[in-house]
Amino acid sequence: MTKQQIADNFSKIREDIKNAELNSGRAPGSVKLCAVSKFHPLESVVDALECHQTLFGENRVQEAFEKFNSIRSLPQVTDGTLLQPQLHIIGSLQLNKVKKAVQIASCIQSVDREELLSEIEKQCSKLDKKINVFFELHTAEDSKSGYGSEDELIESVQKIADGDFSHIVPAGLMTMAPFTEDKILIGKSFERLRLLKEKLASLFPALNINELSMGMSGDYKIAIEEGSTMVRIGTALFGEREYSA
Repeated sequence: MTKQQIADNFSKIREDIKNAELNSGRAPGSVKLCAVSKFHPLESVVDALECHQTLFGENRVQEAFEKFNSIRSLPQVTDGTLLQPQLHIIGSLQLNKVKKAVQIASCIQSVDREELLSEIEKQCSKLDKKINVFFELHTAEDSKSGYGSEDELIESVQKIADGDFSHIVPAGLMTMAPFTEDKILIGKSFERLRLLKEKLASLFPALNINELSMGMSGDYKIAIEEGSTMVRIGTALFGEREYSA
Protein backbone atom coordinates (compact mmCIF):
# COMPACT_ATOMS: atom_id res chain seq x y z
CA MET A 1 0.00 0.00 0.00
CA THR A 2 1.34 3.43 -0.93
CA LYS A 3 2.10 6.25 1.48
CA GLN A 4 -0.80 8.28 0.09
CA GLN A 5 -3.23 5.39 0.45
CA ILE A 6 -2.24 4.98 4.10
CA ALA A 7 -2.67 8.72 4.67
CA ASP A 8 -6.11 8.62 3.05
CA ASN A 9 -7.11 5.63 5.19
CA PHE A 10 -6.07 7.36 8.41
CA SER A 11 -8.03 10.44 7.41
CA LYS A 12 -11.16 8.38 6.71
CA ILE A 13 -10.98 6.28 9.88
CA ARG A 14 -10.39 9.33 12.06
CA GLU A 15 -13.39 11.04 10.51
CA ASP A 16 -15.50 7.91 11.03
CA ILE A 17 -14.44 7.74 14.69
CA LYS A 18 -15.32 11.40 15.14
CA ASN A 19 -18.77 10.82 13.61
CA ALA A 20 -19.32 7.71 15.75
CA GLU A 21 -18.47 9.72 18.86
CA LEU A 22 -20.95 12.39 17.82
CA ASN A 23 -23.70 9.90 17.02
CA SER A 24 -23.20 8.18 20.37
CA GLY A 25 -23.23 11.37 22.38
CA ARG A 26 -19.56 10.92 23.27
CA ALA A 27 -17.16 13.81 23.77
CA PRO A 28 -14.92 14.57 20.77
CA GLY A 29 -11.56 12.86 21.14
CA SER A 30 -12.80 10.36 23.72
CA VAL A 31 -11.78 7.37 21.57
CA LYS A 32 -8.12 6.59 20.87
CA LEU A 33 -6.97 4.91 17.68
CA CYS A 34 -4.56 2.00 18.10
CA ALA A 35 -3.11 1.18 14.67
CA VAL A 36 -2.48 -2.55 14.41
CA SER A 37 0.73 -2.91 12.44
CA LYS A 38 1.24 -6.68 12.77
CA PHE A 39 2.64 -8.21 9.56
CA HIS A 40 3.10 -4.76 8.03
CA PRO A 41 6.60 -3.48 7.26
CA LEU A 42 8.56 -0.82 9.07
CA GLU A 43 7.94 1.57 6.18
CA SER A 44 4.17 1.45 6.76
CA VAL A 45 4.64 2.37 10.42
CA VAL A 46 6.85 5.30 9.39
CA ASP A 47 4.12 6.40 6.95
CA ALA A 48 1.61 6.24 9.81
CA LEU A 49 3.88 8.31 12.04
CA GLU A 50 3.91 10.95 9.34
CA CYS A 51 0.11 11.00 9.72
CA HIS A 52 0.73 11.84 13.41
CA GLN A 53 -0.24 8.33 14.53
CA THR A 54 1.82 7.36 17.57
CA LEU A 55 -0.09 4.46 19.18
CA PHE A 56 0.48 1.05 17.61
CA GLY A 57 -0.56 -2.50 18.46
CA GLU A 58 1.39 -5.66 17.68
CA ASN A 59 0.61 -9.33 18.31
CA ARG A 60 3.97 -10.97 17.74
CA VAL A 61 6.66 -9.93 20.19
CA GLN A 62 9.73 -10.82 18.11
CA GLU A 63 8.40 -8.95 15.07
CA ALA A 64 7.46 -5.96 17.22
CA PHE A 65 10.83 -5.96 19.00
CA GLU A 66 12.79 -5.77 15.77
CA LYS A 67 10.45 -3.33 14.04
CA PHE A 68 10.06 -0.82 16.84
CA ASN A 69 13.69 -0.87 17.89
CA SER A 70 14.51 0.07 14.31
CA ILE A 71 11.87 2.80 14.24
CA ARG A 72 13.00 4.32 17.52
CA SER A 73 16.56 4.57 16.20
CA LEU A 74 15.32 6.90 13.44
CA PRO A 75 14.57 10.60 13.93
CA GLN A 76 10.78 10.89 13.74
CA VAL A 77 10.09 14.54 13.10
CA THR A 78 6.90 15.46 11.24
CA ASP A 79 5.91 19.08 10.66
CA GLY A 80 8.45 20.11 13.27
CA THR A 81 7.02 17.72 15.87
CA LEU A 82 9.06 14.91 17.40
CA LEU A 83 6.85 11.82 17.34
CA GLN A 84 7.59 8.97 19.73
CA PRO A 85 5.83 5.71 18.82
CA GLN A 86 4.04 3.96 21.67
CA LEU A 87 3.63 0.19 21.43
CA HIS A 88 0.93 -2.00 22.97
CA ILE A 89 1.13 -5.80 22.85
CA ILE A 90 -2.40 -6.89 21.94
CA GLY A 91 -2.05 -10.60 21.19
CA SER A 92 -1.88 -13.70 23.36
CA LEU A 93 1.43 -13.54 25.22
CA GLN A 94 3.54 -16.59 26.04
CA LEU A 95 5.59 -16.50 29.23
CA ASN A 96 8.88 -16.88 27.38
CA LYS A 97 8.10 -13.75 25.34
CA VAL A 98 7.45 -11.48 28.33
CA LYS A 99 11.06 -10.39 28.77
CA LYS A 100 11.22 -8.81 25.33
CA ALA A 101 7.63 -7.58 25.49
CA VAL A 102 8.21 -5.43 28.56
CA GLN A 103 11.41 -4.03 27.07
CA ILE A 104 9.67 -2.68 23.98
CA ALA A 105 6.06 -2.00 25.06
CA SER A 106 4.37 0.55 27.28
CA CYS A 107 1.28 -1.62 27.74
CA ILE A 108 0.28 -5.29 27.61
CA GLN A 109 -3.38 -5.39 26.58
CA SER A 110 -3.79 -9.16 26.62
CA VAL A 111 -3.31 -10.13 30.26
CA ASP A 112 -5.46 -13.25 30.62
CA ARG A 113 -4.11 -15.16 33.63
CA GLU A 114 -2.37 -14.60 36.94
CA GLU A 115 0.66 -16.59 35.86
CA LEU A 116 1.26 -13.98 33.16
CA LEU A 117 0.96 -11.15 35.68
CA SER A 118 3.63 -12.81 37.81
CA GLU A 119 6.04 -13.06 34.89
CA ILE A 120 5.40 -9.46 33.84
CA GLU A 121 6.12 -8.35 37.41
CA LYS A 122 9.32 -10.44 37.48
CA GLN A 123 10.67 -8.99 34.24
CA CYS A 124 9.65 -5.40 34.99
CA SER A 125 11.28 -5.56 38.41
CA LYS A 126 14.59 -6.43 36.72
CA LEU A 127 14.27 -3.27 34.61
CA ASP A 128 12.84 -1.18 37.44
CA LYS A 129 10.03 -0.34 35.01
CA LYS A 130 6.33 0.09 35.56
CA ILE A 131 4.03 -1.05 32.78
CA ASN A 132 0.34 -0.59 32.07
CA VAL A 133 -1.83 -3.66 31.60
CA PHE A 134 -5.32 -4.30 30.29
CA PHE A 135 -7.16 -7.40 31.48
CA GLU A 136 -8.64 -9.39 28.62
CA LEU A 137 -12.06 -10.94 29.20
CA HIS A 138 -13.31 -13.84 27.09
CA THR A 139 -16.71 -12.66 25.82
CA ALA A 140 -17.03 -14.66 22.59
CA GLU A 141 -17.37 -18.40 22.20
CA ASP A 142 -15.25 -18.43 19.04
CA SER A 143 -12.31 -16.79 20.83
CA LYS A 144 -10.02 -18.73 23.17
CA SER A 145 -8.21 -15.78 24.70
CA GLY A 146 -9.04 -13.89 27.86
CA TYR A 147 -10.03 -14.68 31.43
CA GLY A 148 -12.72 -17.33 31.39
CA SER A 149 -14.77 -15.64 34.07
CA GLU A 150 -15.21 -12.21 35.60
CA ASP A 151 -14.50 -13.64 39.06
CA GLU A 152 -11.04 -14.84 38.00
CA LEU A 153 -10.27 -11.45 36.52
CA ILE A 154 -11.45 -9.67 39.68
CA GLU A 155 -9.21 -11.92 41.80
CA SER A 156 -6.20 -10.77 39.78
CA VAL A 157 -7.16 -7.12 40.16
CA GLN A 158 -7.56 -7.70 43.90
CA LYS A 159 -3.95 -8.92 44.14
CA ILE A 160 -2.74 -5.75 42.43
CA ALA A 161 -4.86 -3.67 44.81
CA ASP A 162 -3.25 -5.59 47.69
CA GLY A 163 0.21 -4.61 46.43
CA ASP A 164 1.34 -7.99 45.15
CA PHE A 165 2.51 -6.60 41.78
CA SER A 166 4.19 -3.27 42.40
CA HIS A 167 5.46 -2.77 38.84
CA ILE A 168 2.08 -3.33 37.20
CA VAL A 169 -0.41 -0.52 36.62
CA PRO A 170 -3.97 -1.75 35.91
CA ALA A 171 -5.23 0.62 33.26
CA GLY A 172 -8.08 -1.00 31.37
CA LEU A 173 -9.99 -3.95 29.96
CA MET A 174 -9.89 -5.56 26.54
CA THR A 175 -12.04 -8.02 24.59
CA MET A 176 -12.70 -9.40 21.13
CA ALA A 177 -16.27 -9.58 19.90
CA PRO A 178 -17.64 -12.75 18.29
CA PHE A 179 -16.96 -13.24 14.59
CA THR A 180 -20.49 -12.67 13.37
CA GLU A 181 -22.61 -10.25 11.41
CA ASP A 182 -25.13 -10.16 14.25
CA LYS A 183 -24.80 -6.63 15.63
CA ILE A 184 -26.84 -7.52 18.71
CA LEU A 185 -24.39 -10.25 19.74
CA ILE A 186 -21.44 -7.97 19.07
CA GLY A 187 -23.03 -5.20 21.12
CA LYS A 188 -23.69 -7.56 24.03
CA SER A 189 -20.03 -8.59 24.07
CA PHE A 190 -18.94 -4.96 24.33
CA GLU A 191 -21.68 -4.13 26.83
CA ARG A 192 -20.44 -6.90 29.12
CA LEU A 193 -16.98 -5.37 29.20
CA ARG A 194 -18.36 -1.90 29.93
CA LEU A 195 -20.44 -3.24 32.81
CA LEU A 196 -17.39 -5.02 34.20
CA LYS A 197 -15.45 -1.75 34.13
CA GLU A 198 -18.24 -0.12 36.14
CA LYS A 199 -18.14 -3.01 38.63
CA LEU A 200 -14.37 -2.70 39.04
CA ALA A 201 -14.70 1.05 39.63
CA SER A 202 -17.07 0.26 42.49
CA LEU A 203 -14.91 -2.51 43.95
CA PHE A 204 -11.56 -0.74 43.54
CA PRO A 205 -12.14 3.03 43.61
CA ALA A 206 -8.42 3.69 44.17
CA LEU A 207 -7.50 2.06 40.85
CA ASN A 208 -7.90 3.89 37.55
CA ILE A 209 -9.09 1.07 35.30
CA ASN A 210 -10.61 3.45 32.78
CA GLU A 211 -9.72 2.20 29.31
CA LEU A 212 -11.98 -0.06 27.28
CA SER A 213 -10.06 -1.50 24.34
CA MET A 214 -12.75 -2.97 22.12
CA GLY A 215 -13.64 -2.72 18.47
CA MET A 216 -11.67 -3.60 15.35
CA SER A 217 -11.97 -2.77 11.65
CA GLY A 218 -15.32 -4.51 11.23
CA ASP A 219 -17.09 -3.51 14.45
CA TYR A 220 -15.48 -0.40 15.91
CA LYS A 221 -18.56 1.78 15.39
CA ILE A 222 -20.63 -0.60 17.53
CA ALA A 223 -17.84 -0.60 20.12
CA ILE A 224 -17.88 3.19 20.31
CA GLU A 225 -21.64 3.11 20.87
CA GLU A 226 -21.02 0.76 23.81
CA GLY A 227 -18.36 2.95 25.41
CA SER A 228 -15.05 1.93 23.87
CA THR A 229 -12.18 4.31 24.63
CA MET A 230 -9.72 2.60 22.27
CA VAL A 231 -10.29 0.87 18.94
CA ARG A 232 -7.72 -1.51 17.42
CA ILE A 233 -7.70 -1.12 13.65
CA GLY A 234 -5.33 -2.70 11.16
CA THR A 235 -6.77 -3.77 7.82
CA ALA A 236 -8.81 -0.58 7.31
CA LEU A 237 -5.61 1.43 7.73
CA PHE A 238 -2.83 -0.66 6.22
CA GLY A 239 -4.71 -3.01 3.90
CA GLU A 240 -4.41 -6.78 3.94
CA ARG A 241 -1.56 -8.08 6.05
CA GLU A 242 1.73 -8.91 4.35
CA TYR A 243 2.23 -12.37 5.81
CA SER A 244 5.60 -12.83 4.15
CA ALA A 245 7.01 -9.85 6.07
